[in-house]
Amino acid sequence: MLAPERRTRSDVIAALGIALAVIVVWLRSDARGTTSVTADTALPPLTTSAVLPDLLREVWAFPSADSTAPIAVGNAAVTADGSDVVGRDPATGDEVWRYSRNYPLCGAIGSWDRVVAVYQDDRGCSQVTSLVADTGARKDQRNSDADPAVTLSADGTYVISLGDTRMELWRSDLVRTLEYGRVDAPVNPNKQPHAGCELLSAASSSSRVSVLQKCEGDASNRLTIMNPAPKDAQEPQEYGTVVLPDSEGARVVAVSGEKTAVYLPGANGTVSRLSIFDGAGTALVDYPVNGVDSQRATLRTDKNSITWWTGTQTINLRSNDLTPTWIVEGTAGPGTLVSDQLLVPVPNGIAVINPTDGAVIRMIGVDRGDVTSPIVIASAGDTILEQRDGTLVALR
Repeated sequence: MLAPERRTRSDVIAALGIALAVIVVWLRSDARGTTSVTADTALPPLTTSAVLPDLLREVWAFPSADSTAPIAVGNAAVTADGSDVVGRDPATGDEVWRYSRNYPLCGAIGSWDRVVAVYQDDRGCSQVTSLVADTGARKDQRNSDADPAVTLSADGTYVISLGDTRMELWRSDLVRTLEYGRVDAPVNPNKQPHAGCELLSAASSSSRVSVLQKCEGDASNRLTIMNPAPKDAQEPQEYGTVVLPDSEGARVVAVSGEKTAVYLPGANGTVSRLSIFDGAGTALVDYPVNGVDSQRATLRTDKNSITWWTGTQTINLRSNDLTPTWIVEGTAGPGTLVSDQLLVPVPNGIAVINPTDGAVIRMIGVDRGDVTSPIVIASAGDTILEQRDGTLVALR
């Protein structure tokens, strides 16, 4: 018969050490600093009336400083502010789920019927989580190197995270399909075609991603057009790259299919223009544009509608080739499609516009007080959502 094992003093000390290590890891872990309250039941499907009223009134408003447009995905309206991402009933504003971290938000965006929330830690805007829009349940997560501030955009296939020195594209499971720009401690050096550049703006489609950058040694800004999902995410595949003369203040406006639209400010007496490039970076056609404030200009892609607010006017861009088809002057933001009509914000309300020819059908009154532009509109069933000055406002 074997003698029973006895604990020694060393065993007790070792056990205490392991327990202490577990406690320290937990205290420092992301899990301890995360609050995830999911909905008991999914939000019900939304219904949309064919005719909007002549007057819309504010029914609720909540801070959402970390989104640049209304997040209306699935059947929820979502606010992103501080460290909190909150799913709400669009009709009432009631909170139905909440996700919070012990890190500040860099931004949040809606895509794939989910909310993609990006948080800042000591590696930059690197902590990324996707949440089911109707319940707040966590789906996919990722953590990678990033700049301290990023701009998020989505094309329906990919989400772009763009910083000053580094860009990433993610697919719906948050797997990175492309990294571009600064790479810390690269496993295989010299794979980035334009290292050390300042990234200015970018946009994507399912087949192209275009980035405007300022590179040392170039006479002006450079436009680079790439595959959004090359075979190796760490090795960008260029389709074309070109230096744009006199392009200070230029911005990538939109990408659709293989076409890229770039705003080029007038220089040396020339007229400002919207320049369309093909999938290899060859300039195809220019369209004159006036009154563009490139720092405030806002694009909205919605179903088959692409509208660009320049700061003073809303321009409709044809979805297949980005050709400007009509302009509405004196607007306060881009438009969104609701029941086959385009809603465009104006200073004292919302213009209902025929998306085919830009004709104003009627006006809907909205009292916004002293709100400044841009105002970005979305719809969630019969609720019209407006992003205004860091606040999400619901109108009915």
